[in-house]
Amino acid sequence: MMRTKFFLMVLAAIVIGSQVTLFAQEKKETKSERRQFNKEQMLEIQCNQIIKGLALDDATAAKFIPVYKQYMEEMQATRHMGVCRNVANRTAADKQIPKPVPTDAEVEQAIKARFAQSRKILDIREEYYNEFRKFLSPKQIQKMYNMEKHNGDKFRKEMKKRQGMKKQHDGRRHMSQGDVKK
Repeated sequence: MMRTKFFLMVLAAIVIGSQVTLFAQEKKETKSERRQFNKEQMLEIQCNQIIKGLALDDATAAKFIPVYKQYMEEMQATRHMGVCRNVANRTAADKQIPKPVPTDAEVEQAIKARFAQSRKILDIREEYYNEFRKFLSPKQIQKMYNMEKHNGDKFRKEMKKRQGMKKQHDGRRHMSQGDVKK
């Protein structure tokens, strides 16, 4: 009888311990999900990384920040031109329906739209090169471009990682809710 009570107490402690661990893990994932930044914060972080990477003094950094922020806003608006048009017009019900195969005319239109977008990006880069050149050397500008690309790649990888974590977390949440309903 005493052994049975002891066994049940140990078993209860194990079950409670595993539940506490699972709860703490889910709470930790929820906290990391909350730590998402808005566009302005992301731009500020990126701007500070480039200032640090270029080792700009305070006077040059003060000139750099407003020009860089304006440059990035124009670049982002141009990069998202085509995306916003397509996504904004699709409803949740549309997303459930498989996309029809595009016609040759639609494909040609999409290619020409990409050409226009690329030209616009090139125009923005050329315009802002002349602005950056007022207070940065060509080597610094090239380093800034390289850092932008590297940071963009890191950002995309991080977003994919977070999306994967969110899917896992949502799956666990649905599974645990399903277990409760049984």
